[in-house]
Amino acid sequence: MRSAGRSYWLLILPAVLMLAVLYLVPLADVLLTSVTDPKPGLGNYGLLFTSASVQKTLLNTLRIAALTTFFALLLGYVVAYAMRAAATRRQRIMLFCVLLPFWISVLVRSFAWLTLLRGEGPINLLLIGSGLIDEPLELVRNETGVLIGMIHIMTTYAILTLYANMRGIDVGLVAAARSLGASRFQAFRLVFLPLTLPGLIGAGTLVFILSLGFFVTPAMLGGGKVLMIAEYVAVQINDTLRWGLGTMLAATLMISVLGALWALSRVIDVKRLFGA
Repeated sequence: MRSAGRSYWLLILPAVLMLAVLYLVPLADVLLTSVTDPKPGLGNYGLLFTSASVQKTLLNTLRIAALTTFFALLLGYVVAYAMRAAATRRQRIMLFCVLLPFWISVLVRSFAWLTLLRGEGPINLLLIGSGLIDEPLELVRNETGVLIGMIHIMTTYAILTLYANMRGIDVGLVAAARSLGASRFQAFRLVFLPLTLPGLIGAGTLVFILSLGFFVTPAMLGGGKVLMIAEYVAVQINDTLRWGLGTMLAATLMISVLGALWALSRVIDVKRLFGA
């Protein structure tokens, strides 16, 4: 028994050492810098309550992440529900179409949206040509463009999480409700929708957490006018060399993410939700 336990630890020791060197040590350095630069103390964390620019960036990030989560869940639920109700062959085709964006870089997808949404882009030209508008709409280098790009990327995560949850639901329960006199909408609202709440919570948490740390898409589609935490951290470290402020925001973001995951684990089984 002891020999088996010793063999187990020897097997995972290289992975543990690699995790410590490549992740835990840099993380500890970030936390240390946040309380020692430019001087020891919690002065950098005090800026969360006193700095208008930091507070504005945090509010922008939270608002954009919340809006992205809402629309990604809305679109993702519709697509996942359609996939669940489709025949097996059609499910595979739809799943392939959902997974296809994962093979394309986020940078490429963001640049594609930049091309599509610009004043001379296909979307504005189509709207002008159809007579719906007289002048090009400002769809890029603002919050609208950032939201469109982020929702497009995050919807895929919402679809996959919700679809995994819906596949575990016994459709016989909905059929039973229909046989007892419930309409199609009543069966969905009273039976199917409550059963998908764990998936909605899990997908919403996942999308929200990923949205908090977005960098490439807001930087490209926001054009420097929509500042989120990740870009603000990059500016503080690369341009103004305020390492203490930058690492403080990075640490705050990390703590927020861990807190969100902990809160999620209190509500549902996270391992089961994500297929572990």
